[in-house]
Amino acid sequence: MDGVIALFKERGMTSHDCISKLRKILHTKKVGHTGTLDPNVDGVLPICIGQATKISDLMMRSGKVYRGAITLGIAYDTEDLDGKVINQQPIERPFTASQIDHALSKLTGNIQQIPPMYSAVKVNGHKLYEYARKGLSVERHPREIHITYFKQIKPTIFDNERRTQTIYFEVACSKGTYVRTLAVDFGKLLGVPAVMSDLTRIKSGGFDLSQCVTLAQVNTAVENDTLDEVLRPLSEALRHYPVYSLDETRWKIVSNGGFLDESINKEQQPIVRLDYQGIVKALYQFDQKVGQYRPFKMFLLN
Repeated sequence: MDGVIALFKERGMTSHDCISKLRKILHTKKVGHTGTLDPNVDGVLPICIGQATKISDLMMRSGKVYRGAITLGIAYDTEDLDGKVINQQPIERPFTASQIDHALSKLTGNIQQIPPMYSAVKVNGHKLYEYARKGLSVERHPREIHITYFKQIKPTIFDNERRTQTIYFEVACSKGTYVRTLAVDFGKLLGVPAVMSDLTRIKSGGFDLSQCVTLAQVNTAVENDTLDEVLRPLSEALRHYPVYSLDETRWKIVSNGGFLDESINKEQQPIVRLDYQGIVKALYQFDQKVGQYRPFKMFLLN
């Protein structure tokens, strides 16, 4: 039982809840996620099972895509709707599509972002949300993130009674990006308070919503002995890496953790997937110092 389940995490559940439930459903402790999702966010949460837990860090590095909504005219301490209102400023005149697009464009490329107080980032051995819950604020250092694109996906809605304006967006971003904070920073560019009012992750770890299954579907698959229909093999999870098929001689070298010469990939790409008899056996990484490929991730599946 080795592979990746592209799980659809439902709202109201933590990522840890999903791990705990899957361990019980699959009767295994070797289960790990590829990046947490807040309880009020749903969407793609790839789950690594068995030998695939060795690549969870690689999957976490991959870019993510979200769709959601930002409401202008109101701000919350948590930067989403789970917290308390800390600021309100009526939107007297709706922002135009061009004004919105201009502000969104300023939040693309490599930018600096300060992690929110309500986050799991650790400062002096404690998570930021632990300070926040005590009413404390601590110094946070900005981090560089990359936003591939940040765009509107449908017309805004202006609430004339509440004097708020909601925009609908899609964003492709790097690991470590807080979309909640992007929403707040977007509001700052327009000079108004803002809150992330809705969010769904539509792509992560190379998987998208169309490939996702629910916990109930995984449970049914186990009961019907059809787990292979929902458990994606390592070869699919690692499909983006160049592949080299090992012969008998090189398989013996790899099975003993030996190095391979650069002929397995003449372009000297950083990481190469090694298959033997159609089964993923390892990932090898190019070592510039010795000019050879060395073991990076070993699976050695039967």
